[in-house]
Amino acid sequence: MFSIAALSLIWSTGWSAPVDFARDVHPILLERCAGCHKGDRALNTRAELLKVVVPGKAGESLLIARVSGKLPPQMPMGGRPLSAGEIDTLRRWIDEGAVWNSAQPVTGKRPPLALRKPESEGIDSILQAPGNVVADEVFVRRAYLDLWGLLPSPEQRSAFLKHNSRPKLIEALLANRQNYAENWISFWNDLLHNDEGVTYIGDRKSITPWLLNALKDNMPYDDFVRELLNPRGKDAPDGFLTGVNWRGDVNASQTPLMQAAQNSAQVFLGVNLKCNSCHDSFISYWKLKEAYGLASFFSKEPLEIYRCDIATGQKSKPSFLYPELGSIDENAPLEDREWAVAQFFTKPENGRFARTYVNRIWKRLFGWGIVEPIDDMDATPYNRDLLDWLSWDFVEHGYDTQYLLKQIMSSRAYQLPVGGEKPAPVARRLEPEEFVDAISSITGEWLVKESSKAEPGSYSRDWRLKANPLTRALGRPMRDLAVTERQRDISTLQTLELVNGQTLTSMLHLGALRMMGKPESVPDNLFDSGIIRSNKVSVDIDVTGSDELRLLLVDSGSYDTAKVAAGWMRAEFLGPNGAVQLPTNGTVTPKPPQPKLPPQPPDAPPVYTPPIKGTPVDAITARVPSELVYDIRGKGYTRFRAEVVADESSTTSDISPQFRAFIFNRAPNIRQLVRVEGERPQPLPPVLTGRDAIITRVYEHALGRDPSDAERKIAREFLQNGVDGLEDLLWAILMSAEFQYIS
Repeated sequence: MFSIAALSLIWSTGWSAPVDFARDVHPILLERCAGCHKGDRALNTRAELLKVVVPGKAGESLLIARVSGKLPPQMPMGGRPLSAGEIDTLRRWIDEGAVWNSAQPVTGKRPPLALRKPESEGIDSILQAPGNVVADEVFVRRAYLDLWGLLPSPEQRSAFLKHNSRPKLIEALLANRQNYAENWISFWNDLLHNDEGVTYIGDRKSITPWLLNALKDNMPYDDFVRELLNPRGKDAPDGFLTGVNWRGDVNASQTPLMQAAQNSAQVFLGVNLKCNSCHDSFISYWKLKEAYGLASFFSKEPLEIYRCDIATGQKSKPSFLYPELGSIDENAPLEDREWAVAQFFTKPENGRFARTYVNRIWKRLFGWGIVEPIDDMDATPYNRDLLDWLSWDFVEHGYDTQYLLKQIMSSRAYQLPVGGEKPAPVARRLEPEEFVDAISSITGEWLVKESSKAEPGSYSRDWRLKANPLTRALGRPMRDLAVTERQRDISTLQTLELVNGQTLTSMLHLGALRMMGKPESVPDNLFDSGIIRSNKVSVDIDVTGSDELRLLLVDSGSYDTAKVAAGWMRAEFLGPNGAVQLPTNGTVTPKPPQPKLPPQPPDAPPVYTPPIKGTPVDAITARVPSELVYDIRGKGYTRFRAEVVADESSTTSDISPQFRAFIFNRAPNIRQLVRVEGERPQPLPPVLTGRDAIITRVYEHALGRDPSDAERKIAREFLQNGVDGLEDLLWAILMSAEFQYIS
């Protein structure tokens, strides 16, 4: 897709992060090995691992021979083999010296629930972080991406460098609650299995309006969780407990009530109940009855306990995972149960609640957790005093998330260069939403969020839109369950999407046009039906002065698009000689919407195929997508009337029609059919005509620095090719590790 010259800008910046034991290796050992390897076969410490690992020589290590199957029996015994990615992680860790950069063992006992205040106070006092902090140019990019999920514009960067106050910058970024909320909502959408526009075999209820407002209001975290677990009122976030209602048969451990127990324990307490929702866990001390005991808080009736999908004949009683925090009468009504469990989760005595959240925020900002794996809060922390002090301080300040963020980001540890030993942050790749928003902010070409109703769309950040092939390849999850860690492995699919994917190609082409002052023309429609399913929508529009009329049908998420047809019923023009009805009694030959179809007069019959069964005799029935073009030049027509409805043949459940009708009086832009109103998430960048001005702005905005002389020389060669050259320049920069990672 892009030129060989563009590759020259990124080859020299190729970079691969070293394997981190706590982040990358420990989770594999804990999940796949610790259940069997106990006693004299334990792998709890580096000394024990050295029995099966030869540092620097993965090819000579027994661990690799066993997990790869080269030396039978293949490990794990009787379980799913490790993936190629997991084996590669272990292999690279060993080849890099098998560095165990944590005192954390692979197994551990349950820590005490109660919070404690360590003698040393403050992040820097506890960690004594060595070394110099990053330069201002690095810090401003890091802070903007972590708090807003947006790159600082050249103007914002210059303003910060002029005043040079990091505390004031953090305060200012937190104060913009809109940008703050629109960044952190992706973090919470993952955790709370909430999403926009996702289609899969199941149903769920969105909590987006509540969640966005909670983030804007900086709702105290304990109140936030209590509302999720005890939703009351019209606008309550009951979609979290509702979970995913899968269509068809489902395992007993995946019913919505069991999901409520699993998701709440995992997200808010760092407890994984998935194994023991089916049977007593093989890798932890949690039992089947404890998963059902938590699920019973969300059930009106006693739950029958199933072990491996077989009924045991036993009924569960509501019982919290930590009984010392309280209990409730097993006959209490559902409202009382949900109120009680919300209290048990968020009691100040439940220090695990605060620790789990603090650990998640720390990992988001540093790339490694104080406790790893992130969902096993029984594991030994990297620094127990750090975890306890942050958690104690968080509770003392009213569970204030913005206060917690400010505390962490103001520390020396957060401001250390990436790539060093802990406590320095590790290089974190841009989230898919950040990657897309970065392109939009650099070019000014923002995506459009369409309403399902007949109303204008709005310019939008990526989180509001359904995931596309690019963001899915980069790691945006399906969210059909709670996602506490995204897939970070680099894959072939990512490479294909970044090099040859239509999504990125289109974004860069449209963006380059806008940056050069040549944005695509986007005509306004005369009519927008909104999404049509089984309903009928009336059309009555003014067409005075129009030379042609284009009737479009486009799909909006039908289950089987190929079988969807719709009718333009009783379609007619009104003019000086009365009504002129369009020819009916047939089916229009399908014509996908495209800008250059020859107009045809309204009295010329369309090309028909045999009528579809159930077609009204007074309708023109067209397949979806299609476009009908009528030449009305000089006819004097003033209005067009019709009704749009799904054809009877398309209304079955296996088709589930969902389409939209538009009318234009000139060739439409298929990429944007809805009208758009409102401001863009960020101001439009200035239109620049000089090559050097364009190059300087792109580098400042994308990378937070000026280009080198060599980079400027190559970029000038690109821009000799106009829009195509600017596309190449943008792509080359976007592919660099310097752009894709938060340094």
